[in-house]
Amino acid sequence: MTLADFLTYAVALAIAAAIPGPGVIAIVARALGGGLRPTLPMLFGLVLGDVIYLAAAILGLAYIASTFGALFVVIRYAGAAYLVWLALGFWRAGVTAETIDARSGRGGPAAAFVAGLLVTLGNPKTMVFYLALLPTLIDMTAVTVADFAVLMVVTFLVLVAVMVPYAGLAGRARMFLQTPRALKTLNRFAATCLGGAAVAIAARAN
Repeated sequence: MTLADFLTYAVALAIAAAIPGPGVIAIVARALGGGLRPTLPMLFGLVLGDVIYLAAAILGLAYIASTFGALFVVIRYAGAAYLVWLALGFWRAGVTAETIDARSGRGGPAAAFVAGLLVTLGNPKTMVFYLALLPTLIDMTAVTVADFAVLMVVTFLVLVAVMVPYAGLAGRARMFLQTPRALKTLNRFAATCLGGAAVAIAARAN
């Protein structure tokens, strides 16, 4: 692959990632509920999901999406169910910053990581990008092991560059709203966003 190929991929991925979808909504909602730091494991899970689809596309496994369609439906519902569980926790959280911080970490970093992974694996936008659009951007047959390693690094850097500002701005907005009433409103808004992301994923699982 040439430098132009990598740049084309990076630009296309950045545009696709920046378009609000279930992943962006989940990241923003978790940052609103608990700040930037508790959001990072979910972000890394999202990135891993992209890398899995990238590998599938390069290895010529696109047929999996159609052959094992039921598996992807299960993954989508699992991701949606976790987001609903997290949303309920945010909605019922107390009105103090300390209580909200505690509730935002429900399940711990590992659960947040898995949630991010499931959200990405169940995201139709991600499937379309890697399994349908990617082959039109680069010559998949010319990708070497070294090229794949570079693509993984590019994927990580691009997604972090796109998602961290979303999470950072959401976390900063939360810091400016520290009164009990504002925190309660913000926490319930985060819960609504998470619930909306869950509905978006589940609705496309049919």
